[in-house]
Amino acid sequence: DQIRNFREMVTLKDGVYVLLRPMVKEDRTHLDQLYDPVGEDDIRYFRHNIKDPAVLQDWCDRLDYDSVLPVLALVKDRAVGSGTLHFYHGPKRHVGEVRLFLSKDFRKRGLGMKIIRVLVDFARRQGLSQLAAEVIADKTKVVRAFEQIGFVARCTLADYFMFPDGDCSDAV
Repeated sequence: DQIRNFREMVTLKDGVYVLLRPMVKEDRTHLDQLYDPVGEDDIRYFRHNIKDPAVLQDWCDRLDYDSVLPVLALVKDRAVGSGTLHFYHGPKRHVGEVRLFLSKDFRKRGLGMKIIRVLVDFARRQGLSQLAAEVIADKTKVVRAFEQIGFVARCTLADYFMFPDGDCSDAV
């Protein structure tokens, strides 16, 4: 209930108000709104095929806050970003992973930092002692943003991330 009832209104650097709240089953149109405009330059970074309607529907149908906590960022009724906190089980039950996506027009405005802070707070409340985030190594501004929040670059994994075309990139 604590997660389901969570709502936080944040103000971006430029004064825009954004509502952060957990995704619910009825958010399919918000997912379409968020992912339909995504171009090939961004699609290559996704782990899932966000252009496949079945994938988005599955995310809505199989919501399980004990496995993945998805948070949506809404401006008025438009989805402009999402963040997820992924929980592990068994020997990694103390570890979580955060992921983030922002619409192009909401990047570099402070929204990503606000979403990550909310996910970090949820992780603490759930008793996690470690959080991980994988960032493509050449995205140095993203790496620095995570470091500003308190993440520490522990290692760089060579050729760890493979793009759909087969090219590989290092991940921090």
